[in-house]
Amino acid sequence: MEEVYVSEELLQESNVDKETYIRNLNRFLEDTIISLLDISYVEVAKDRLVMSMPVGKKTAQPYGILHGGASVVLAETVASIATNINVDPNTYITVGMEINANHIRSKQDGIVRAIGTPLHKGRTTMVWDIKIVDEEERLICVSRCTMAVIKKERA
Repeated sequence: MEEVYVSEELLQESNVDKETYIRNLNRFLEDTIISLLDISYVEVAKDRLVMSMPVGKKTAQPYGILHGGASVVLAETVASIATNINVDPNTYITVGMEINANHIRSKQDGIVRAIGTPLHKGRTTMVWDIKIVDEEERLICVSRCTMAVIKKERA
């Protein structure tokens, strides 16, 4: 398993050690499509989130290549978690509003990484640029995802 980088800023804000922070991040993924596709963290910071996904039978379409929908799941996962990292999760929830994706190159096996960086970080919306690349940093897919930041209802 690859070593996960977590920025010092996030560790200081969360007031927990790196192992606890990563354990809490992983708990968030349990029993979701994210865990089903074996998506995992590589790098976690406020302005850059990198996650990886194996390419194989779970993520293939009938022609044996990476399914565009699997790429979109990976891209929206990055945007969702990156937005969540940038808000107070006790006060706000974050949900996808819009996503688009351009599939540039096919891939049959190996691993892809999604690199998310913010285009806009506002009070009620965030927009993320996500580039999915292969092991040689060749572009597989480019995506843009708009996320809503919604204040939680008080019970």
